[in-house]
Amino acid sequence: MKILINERGKKFLAGSQDLHTDKGYIKNEDIQSSSPGDVVETHIGHKFRVLEANVNDFIELMERRCSIILPKDLGIISAFTGLGNGDIVVEAGTGAGAATIFMSNIVGENGHVYSYEIREDFKAVAEKNIEEFGLKNVTVKCADIVSRIDEKNVNLVFLDLPKPWDVIENAMTALKFGGYLVAYTPYIDQVKLFTKIMKKHGFSDLKSMECILREMEVKLKGIRPKTRMTGHTGYLTFGRKL
Repeated sequence: MKILINERGKKFLAGSQDLHTDKGYIKNEDIQSSSPGDVVETHIGHKFRVLEANVNDFIELMERRCSIILPKDLGIISAFTGLGNGDIVVEAGTGAGAATIFMSNIVGENGHVYSYEIREDFKAVAEKNIEEFGLKNVTVKCADIVSRIDEKNVNLVFLDLPKPWDVIENAMTALKFGGYLVAYTPYIDQVKLFTKIMKKHGFSDLKSMECILREMEVKLKGIRPKTRMTGHTGYLTFGRKL
């Protein structure tokens, strides 16, 4: 998957057709014959640099019809659960597939991500994005995870749902010993109830956190925090089957 970057640093995802931008269009045949690092020009002479898209580039530019979980939170999930090559993940609330793609990229071809989504339109968008990124280790189901989890010996169950506590019992059954249950929720009241019910069902190592990201503004005259920052997006709550 290739992306093109113009002189202002704006990125464009290259598809199967000519790329049309505010600086002119580039023929698809020119894009397909290019290699990372090459420069291609629009029909009016504006230059674009070709780059092979990594997972973050693709998630940033892919089609979406809903909000997505940001890299700062996805990184926390993978770090605190020790997600790695060969792991099996079950998630619910696929949306556009951002978390799905991020986690499937980590578990690799030896692992697998099973994603539950109750909306057919979201499922269709997610499957399109997954296919475009070239992933083969993902299964998206139009099914309600509250009713059942088909998979067993799972390393991670990740929930982006309004009522994640409805899935706790199913998650405990699906997880392998040492596996993690993680929920992403926007409100602290959800954290309180989710934690209470996890404890009731025997989960251990319970913890909740939020990740607030503040970049630095680096200039010759000095360095200071940027005025705008990525503040609260959601709370992450972890429990482990021990």
